[in-house]
Amino acid sequence: MLPSSAPDLIELELLDSIAELGSLGRAAARHGMSQPAVSQRMTQLERKLAVTLLQRSRAGTSLTPAGERIAVPARRVLREAHALMAGVAAVVAEEGGHLRVAASLTVAEYLLPGWLSALHRESPSVSLAVEVTNSSKVLARVREASTDVGFVEGHENRLSGMATMVVRSDHLVVVVDPGHPWARRAAAVAAAELAAADLIVREPGSGTREVLDQALSSWGGARSWLELGSTAAILAAARRGEAPAVLSALAVAVDVDAGRLIVVATDGVDLSRALRAVWPAGRPLAPLARRLLNLASHKNSLCPHRELGATRPAGRTIAFLPCPDRMTSYNAG
Repeated sequence: MLPSSAPDLIELELLDSIAELGSLGRAAARHGMSQPAVSQRMTQLERKLAVTLLQRSRAGTSLTPAGERIAVPARRVLREAHALMAGVAAVVAEEGGHLRVAASLTVAEYLLPGWLSALHRESPSVSLAVEVTNSSKVLARVREASTDVGFVEGHENRLSGMATMVVRSDHLVVVVDPGHPWARRAAAVAAAELAAADLIVREPGSGTREVLDQALSSWGGARSWLELGSTAAILAAARRGEAPAVLSALAVAVDVDAGRLIVVATDGVDLSRALRAVWPAGRPLAPLARRLLNLASHKNSLCPHRELGATRPAGRTIAFLPCPDRMTSYNAG
């Protein structure tokens, strides 16, 4: 039996957050608590353990040497506690035939419905709960174990502590309305010109926006004239001729095919990306989640592709109209 002085998991999580963030305020914000409440919990923990854990200064709050020594096994306890709860969630999901999925907008709108339909055909009794949000929030849902598996675009630099699996390739394209000057130009739009242009883009936190900013990082990132959190809203704004838009080839295919939007060739900028499934490292995937990933990464279906754009000039990036659950792209020349 543990002694009455044993800390609870919330106290250990707060201690770990303070060590990582160096601030009571930031730790409070992470856990949805007030700063005085966090300070009180830490004072209670110090009394329980009879040791001073924190040292405060104008620069912030850090752990004392004793606090650092205690934080090391505390992190192990937290990892095991998260693994326990993940295992419980997996058992509950398996026993109940329930699967929780969080997906970024591009995946949710253009790929996930086909995958879930195939899963339902295999297992008609499966109960599905799907949350559609941007990639940054998908990662947060996975970390807090409120979803069984997530699907994201980009965010490769934020996948620490995650197990990942690439399920599809994707490519961003620049589109304009037929009346835009870029729709009639013969030369490809260079990276510097694209970075200097006022664009319609997704909001910060989305995988689409992160990939675009990284691709244009040498030129200061994307210059946004309008930021929208909806693919449909961006498409509508682009069709109205408000500015060039940057979206997945999956999202623009119907409008390009109908002639409402024109794909603009680009030069010197890599807009390719991977679509990934993510789940906590060290946590076994529930059988339903594993079956969904197998369906998502299935590549034996072939269909003819049509180029997005009428020409194939050397050195330009050409994308293809996608099959319903598949997309490919290549660099011509």
